Amino acid sequence: MYDTAVLLGRSVLHSLRIRRTVIGARNIPETGGAVIAMTHFGYMEFALVEWAVVLHNRRRIRFMATQGAFERPVIGALLRGARQIPVDMTAGHAAFDLAVTTLREGELVGVFPEAGVDASFTVRELKTGAARLAARAGVPIIPVAVWGGQRLMTKGHRVGFFERFSKPVYYWFGEPMYVSTPEDAAGATVILRDTLQTLIARLQAQYPDDGSGQWWQPAHLGGTAPTPEQAVAAEAVRTANRAAARAAKSARKSGRKS
Repeated sequence: MYDTAVLLGRSVLHSLRIRRTVIGARNIPETGGAVIAMTHFGYMEFALVEWAVVLHNRRRIRFMATQGAFERPVIGALLRGARQIPVDMTAGHAAFDLAVTTLREGELVGVFPEAGVDASFTVRELKTGAARLAARAGVPIIPVAVWGGQRLMTKGHRVGFFERFSKPVYYWFGEPMYVSTPEDAAGATVILRDTLQTLIARLQAQYPDDGSGQWWQPAHLGGTAPTPEQAVAAEAVRTANRAAARAAKSARKSGRKS
């Protein structure tokens, strides 16, 4: 199932004629476990990073994904068949323990330490999960920056079908980071964020397409993406709207039962 999913993903990306530039591929471990900690500006980074790793050394990544994704009819079957790791946001201990075991068994585990797509296309504050996983399992963190993937599919902007073709996507696999103990996770997370910010800035400086006035370019570089503060405010509104919709749905169900 995993091989089938990878083949389907590669077929889609090939059909879009994505122009890949990969820097630092030598930092992808040939053997042994590692936490692959990625930036998260769009919904396709998991496939893009998997693609780069498979092409480099044929290794597989087991991604940590929300439980909701596993409950969807088609995507859920693919995730389960590919042995990805479901994360229950209300009780994440089981997923954390499974990820630690997976790492200790010598596999790669992919995580998005920003815990969500940021519509400002800047690296926001990170959760400490990546560093805690690395410390518990005794494996390195490989920071991975991806720029251009947001132009394929992202939050807050509907990308037209033909807009996705022939886009350049740049990757930078950073040097391995090591976390000695779980107590060092907070400090390591700060360093990880600084590293990802540095790698993203380098990719942006090399990126061939001019982002001035473009929706996919962050505001501080002359784009029209929302600022980090605006993105946070918009996310708060979306969260409140989803909560209200769930409450209304629950109330309607209760009304029908009564």
